[in-house]
Amino acid sequence: MSQYPEARFLKSANATKQFVPDTGAEVAVAGRSNAGKSSAINVIVNRRQFARTSKSPGRTQLVNFFELRDEQRLVDLPGYGFARVAAAVRRHWGELLAEYFETRQSLTGLILIVDIRRQLTDFDRQMIAFAESVDLAVHILLTKADKLKKGQAAQAVLDVKKEIAERATVQQFSATKRQGEQEARDVLERFLQGGA
Repeated sequence: MSQYPEARFLKSANATKQFVPDTGAEVAVAGRSNAGKSSAINVIVNRRQFARTSKSPGRTQLVNFFELRDEQRLVDLPGYGFARVAAAVRRHWGELLAEYFETRQSLTGLILIVDIRRQLTDFDRQMIAFAESVDLAVHILLTKADKLKKGQAAQAVLDVKKEIAERATVQQFSATKRQGEQEARDVLERFLQGGA
């Protein structure tokens, strides 16, 4: 049973003027195109195909707003770093994301999706910097943890924690094994309540 039985897709935006009204609380989810962002969202919300998954990376090309409860939203940001798109489109995404982070008063947290086998990329570091610039709490989900042995996965978590120090919280996560789903859901809830 989903904690979010009323959850629904609100709208997609390709420009700031298309964003939903800036009220209540919302948590953004960002990550590299092939890091398993949609699968992670589906497990956390506990709804199949809530965020559409795709075999080809880079399908999320708009800012997608989902309502979880009244005045509480999850925002799926465009995947970055892998999608085969024109430079102009990539530049537009960068400007759109910068504006999103700088202008959204309702934004209370960022969940950053990172493939545990790839560690942090420059794009991930840029997202953390975006969040820091507006004093936003960040939680890193190291996805696809089932692809590594337990010792390797634990080491990957330690490596990321060492790099980011106190700038974010970090956890292992696997959508296929549903590993870490409750921890991730607890973080989402804390962010929605405005807690860092």
